[in-house]
Amino acid sequence: MNATPSDSRGETPLEVQPLDSARRYARRLRGKLSLADFEHAARRHLPHPIFSYIHGGVEDNHSLHANLAAFREYEFIPRVLNDVSARHTGTELLGLACDAPFGIGPMGISALAAYDGDRVLARAARLARIPMVLSGASLTRMEDVAAEAPGYAWFQAYLPGNDAQAGRMVGRAEAAGFRTLVLTVDTSARANRENNVRAGFSTPLRPGPRLAWQGLTHPRWLAGTFVRTLMTLGLPRFENTANEVAVPVVSRKAARQFNRDNLSWSHVALIRRLWPGRLVLKGILSPHDARIAAEHGVDGIVVSNHGGRQLDGAVAPLRMLPAVAAAAGGMAVMFDGGVRRGGDVLKALALGADFVFVARPFLYAAAVAGEPGVAHAIALLKEEVRRNMASLGIRTIGEAGRELLIHQRADPQG
Repeated sequence: MNATPSDSRGETPLEVQPLDSARRYARRLRGKLSLADFEHAARRHLPHPIFSYIHGGVEDNHSLHANLAAFREYEFIPRVLNDVSARHTGTELLGLACDAPFGIGPMGISALAAYDGDRVLARAARLARIPMVLSGASLTRMEDVAAEAPGYAWFQAYLPGNDAQAGRMVGRAEAAGFRTLVLTVDTSARANRENNVRAGFSTPLRPGPRLAWQGLTHPRWLAGTFVRTLMTLGLPRFENTANEVAVPVVSRKAARQFNRDNLSWSHVALIRRLWPGRLVLKGILSPHDARIAAEHGVDGIVVSNHGGRQLDGAVAPLRMLPAVAAAAGGMAVMFDGGVRRGGDVLKALALGADFVFVARPFLYAAAVAGEPGVAHAIALLKEEVRRNMASLGIRTIGEAGRELLIHQRADPQG
């Protein structure tokens, strides 16, 4: 990998050791000491419409900001004088051995931000032995991504409330080799993403003078991502929707392919009957819904408000995590929303999550420095988790319990 801890104590910054095939990225990785550094670099590297699409939420961004703020409501209670020399960050999730308690969450149109972005993320995840979830709004064929990371690549589907179309999509995911299917359940209406309109981003993508100017003023992205994609992979298309034919990003059909207002629990029951692998529901915030999911034989849930990108004012998932985890029964409980530090990962685990997904920061890393950037970002976050485990006095991920945290409004207990 391109970055490794300097020693077992993790007391000095990670040094960049670029892959032989990607030494050109070494300079871009210098000074990247946290996930936030990749965000800052991506803001400069990407055209404003594309960065805004990735970075923004909906309407007034209330939920987007709440996701980040929720972590600051909790503080750690370290335990000292525990021998933590043998600590490790490995865990198991739905039968998959993982070297870290976090994975790469699904992100649409990744291939517009980073050249071959979906496969870049998948390869980095496989080498790091963590799961990567391919978005149903991706621009790369699911079969190609599954081949890059067998077992570690999951598929996240946007399924319509249509039995025949849902069945075809489930069959295709199975044939591609995916073992875990993630059904997003919190997108029954198109989100009001005003920030996209203001920034000049739309679905379908509408080429014009404004987008052309943004490309010309971001030459590294223009040559290294957009032109390279057109020359080697062709016009980007939505490859993994319920449509039988891939839809170009500039087609008017791209705006009509994601309507799911009639998706219901009956469709979950259908998919459970059809899908032989692990089934995960993404977008659960209510303990009531968690109990219903368990009754339908779902294997896992992701506590999420879609990264603040769907319903503005939706509660931050961290605030609902303990109640949802308590109602989940034997299902695996996963979490996403606002994770930017290793401490955030550990806070989510302590509040009841079995695993955590991180999305935007890894796409920023892919945009800035390709696969070496993603590998470096993974290593940074993993080392933060490991370092913080030492400070908290724990040796395994399973030891991250509620007793490690105090809420700011709570009175300390002696």
